[in-house]
Amino acid sequence: MAETTGSKQAKGISRARFLAGAAAVGVAGAAAPVGRARAADARHGSGELRRRGVVYTVGAGETPGTAWSAHRMRADVRAIRDDLHADTIDVTGDGVERLTATAAEAAERGLHVWLQPTLGDAPQRDILEHLAETGRFAERLRRQGASVDLSVGCEFWLFVPGILPGETVLERIRNLQNGTVDWPRTMRRLADFTAKAARTGRSVFGGNLSYAAAQSIDDPDWSLFDIVGIDYYSHFEKRSDHVRELKRYLRWGKPLAITEFGTCAYVGAPETGGMGWDVVDYDKEPPEIKGDLVRSERVQAAYLGELLDVFTSMGLYAAMVFEFVSADAPHRPDEPRLDLDMATYAITKAVKDRPDDPASGWHWEPKEAFHAVARRYGAAGHR
Repeated sequence: MAETTGSKQAKGISRARFLAGAAAVGVAGAAAPVGRARAADARHGSGELRRRGVVYTVGAGETPGTAWSAHRMRADVRAIRDDLHADTIDVTGDGVERLTATAAEAAERGLHVWLQPTLGDAPQRDILEHLAETGRFAERLRRQGASVDLSVGCEFWLFVPGILPGETVLERIRNLQNGTVDWPRTMRRLADFTAKAARTGRSVFGGNLSYAAAQSIDDPDWSLFDIVGIDYYSHFEKRSDHVRELKRYLRWGKPLAITEFGTCAYVGAPETGGMGWDVVDYDKEPPEIKGDLVRSERVQAAYLGELLDVFTSMGLYAAMVFEFVSADAPHRPDEPRLDLDMATYAITKAVKDRPDDPASGWHWEPKEAFHAVARRYGAAGHR
């Protein structure tokens, strides 16, 4: 992951705060054939997950050492294919060059590419042009025979200015907290921009089109898309409750992709849903974990494994684990209060060569969650 601390905070805060605000006002494989999703792809209950993926975020990074690099990316893509046994990589983030270079490498390695540009806090015209540029490249890959789906973006209500009041994510969050939101107008603006994004995607890309919607927040017109995409962070004690909740996304008769799912590596994290990251005090320098959390990679691994079993039993189109790595939140086994990795959803842990040196090099190591996902992906790939 190469998101900045601010963007990581904003995304998690916004999901929960928006849900709270909405409730208050009563708003609710590489060899796969290329082309539009077919009706057959929407049939569920086959006991197979068609695409087994992981989210790989590209971005500028907080420091030069954690910024995206072509060398590191190529090694990561190989590990995603050979060690994680994924057949799909969700390439997301901003920067057309980073997105396209990563997508090209994944396609070259025989992976299915789910390409999702997510430029945020920029003028709407810039966001649409960023999408168009990325989509044109996706179409070139598709015409060359690569297996590619294009997502037009993620949770527009949060990241796109002009839908909710506020020029930045943090300003929009404050307006939600203050109750200064005209919900009917917000929903009209959201629908309008989603339609513009869909038209932009269609104008440059001839394959499957999708969008990553938030649970119970976005209610897009799915007739605009070929694949229903949902960021899924629910917690239930029984698998049948997950199945019941997910079935409501099947009513459009289209393939369902879980565009994000995951949890953090500490006891109690799954119960926090999309707010698992919110255990870091960023007012302190260096930032530190709040309270007396108990690190548990086993908790994270069990949650991911259970959800993958649910998605597989339902025969969903795709599931993308959130996420591969979060370089800006290193693991500190010697100092639990500084172990920011506990507050990430990554299935690997970033380890700095010199923990107290901001300029230190780093590498990642697999968590238990990595191995849990790899076992399931590997077994499915050999069936």
